[in-house]
Amino acid sequence: MTFLSKSTVLLLFVLCCVSFTSTEAYDALDPNGNITIKWDIVSWTPDGYVALVTIYNYHQFRHIQAPGWSLGWTWQNNEVIWSVVGGQTTEQGNCSRFKGNIPRCCKKSPTVVDLSPRTPQNKKIANCCKGGLISSMVQDPANSASSFQLSVGSAGTNNRTVRIPKNITLNTPGPGYTCGPSRIVRPTRFISADKRRVTSAFLTWNITCTYSQFLAYKTPACYDAAMLWGIKDYNDVLMQAGRYGKAQLELLFRKDKETFTSNKGWAFPQGIYFNGDSCVLPPPDAYPMVA
Repeated sequence: MTFLSKSTVLLLFVLCCVSFTSTEAYDALDPNGNITIKWDIVSWTPDGYVALVTIYNYHQFRHIQAPGWSLGWTWQNNEVIWSVVGGQTTEQGNCSRFKGNIPRCCKKSPTVVDLSPRTPQNKKIANCCKGGLISSMVQDPANSASSFQLSVGSAGTNNRTVRIPKNITLNTPGPGYTCGPSRIVRPTRFISADKRRVTSAFLTWNITCTYSQFLAYKTPACYDAAMLWGIKDYNDVLMQAGRYGKAQLELLFRKDKETFTSNKGWAFPQGIYFNGDSCVLPPPDAYPMVA
């Protein structure tokens, strides 16, 4: 048998570290999950366009929780935001070059946040106003998207002159998301409420944002884990805080003695994830033991 030298082991260790840390956006528990931002130009205006921006959560288990999402970007030219429906910009910026109508936001790098569910109906659009909360597509498809509408001025007025914002940034309660470059895709088709008319966006961009444990945690944990699904109409207790602010459930597993054994007769998980994040577990000597 040939044994590895110390220098070889060190080299392998370094290569492993490089291969892991160079992965900017990867979630081992949900490798295909992502958040996709769709930027649809739905109409042209005299000095720009109206865009419908939608955030889709394609994760299996990772929700966006309170205080919710915020979306930022940098304009490529001197664009301004005349109005926002279903969301709001956090700052107005310097609009001194305008003397008549004043834009909603003149910042070179604006940030938009969601509105609360208590927003009046005349200021809402479909899929807006959820307080920034977005559920995962697999667990709750009806609440897995969030939208707002922008009227953009001082911008291109046709497909050849318009420019997509750059440096798209998705911020959530926890760090870890990296957004890639925008790419032109097939224009989105919109179906009217009565389902009797179909229209298409003039231009559609997609931006994909992926989650990385390496960005969210200084020391990533590795466990590749079992996904447990509740029974429909029976697991809604987790949507409420409860009398004492906690939810409790009991899980029963069968242990195959032929393939699995555990010291003192008990088997406890090495790691638990809630909403995709690691939970703090007691030390091994704090678990109960069978005499």
